[in-house]
Amino acid sequence: MKPRFLQPSHIELDKAALVNNIRFLKERAENGVRLSSVIKGNAYGHGISAFLPMAEEAGFDHFSVFSANEAEAAIRFRNNPDTRVMIMGMIRNEELEWAIEQGVEFYIFEEERLKSAAAIAKKAGKKASVHLQIETGMNRTGFDEKNWEALFSFVYQNREYINLCGICTHFAGAESVANFYRIQNQEKKLRKAVAVAEKFIELPAVHAASSAAYLSYPEKHFDMARIGIAQYGFWPSRETYMYHMKSEKLEQGSDPLKRVLTWKSEIMSLKEVEGGEFIGYGNVYLAGRNMKIATVPIGYTHGFGRNLTNSGYVLINGERCGVVGLVNMNMITINVSNLEHVKKGDEVVLIGRQGGDEITVASFGEMTNNLNYEVLTRLPSTIPRIVC
Repeated sequence: MKPRFLQPSHIELDKAALVNNIRFLKERAENGVRLSSVIKGNAYGHGISAFLPMAEEAGFDHFSVFSANEAEAAIRFRNNPDTRVMIMGMIRNEELEWAIEQGVEFYIFEEERLKSAAAIAKKAGKKASVHLQIETGMNRTGFDEKNWEALFSFVYQNREYINLCGICTHFAGAESVANFYRIQNQEKKLRKAVAVAEKFIELPAVHAASSAAYLSYPEKHFDMARIGIAQYGFWPSRETYMYHMKSEKLEQGSDPLKRVLTWKSEIMSLKEVEGGEFIGYGNVYLAGRNMKIATVPIGYTHGFGRNLTNSGYVLINGERCGVVGLVNMNMITINVSNLEHVKKGDEVVLIGRQGGDEITVASFGEMTNNLNYEVLTRLPSTIPRIVC
């Protein structure tokens, strides 16, 4: 009989937590603003294949990705054919025909791409669904003010081939009050672009807000908001969290967002180590006393950073236990000397809650000097995602 082969670790996705987060976010929607679920970076490490169908069931019908390959994955894993997919970044000219045929929406921020989209749509006999990105001060991608009249004029002249779904920009650094005036200026410039557009076309949806702007600037929701990190249960920054807690007059320590992701593994082996012996490679850790060590089959190849050597923590039997020795490619060693009933096969929580304690992504990030976004998106796609 062929054995059942399992991965060394797995990620659990809490559907109830996602439903809670969507409810919280929709309660803050101004004037019926539409929410687009941002699933770039493999759904912020949660896995497009598992997260998208779960998010559909929870109420999302519009998803934002970065590139055409992510859009292809979203199309493949959606259950509702009416679910919309929008590419916010990279799409090559040779991918435009596919996007137009599939009804995939995509950003346009260059004249050459706009002309190519119109020509391909004309040839295909099907409109290109586009969002025009406006340069308002992010200075990354977008049409400059000097080109706005020609841009909207071209869209009007090619309205048989272009379905204008949106006019958009991206607020730079809305997670920090340090960018307040920059964002105010961006909003003014976006409204100026919209005023120019009105001379030529019927206005489509206008959108500019990410999670941070959506939570901190309710007056800037416009018609749609692109919600990324918040839907997964994480605040864009400590500032965003503190602003919300103060404005809502909530108790200190309370959190209306629930983490969707938990990362788990198991104890692979247990070993007694005598005091005075080194543990793992080199002389990174010297046992100062007799110790009990658990080996866990995950390492930096799985996203558990090498700089968690001698500083990281996991949860075993509801207790916080420290990493001792060098984080290897596929293994870490954990000090379980204080656990009485630990055994091989016991659950190990790397990120998430166990018993009364929790290893948060934020604390994991602080330990590795990474942002929440980095920690999550570095979780390999090969780790199985399981909806719970």
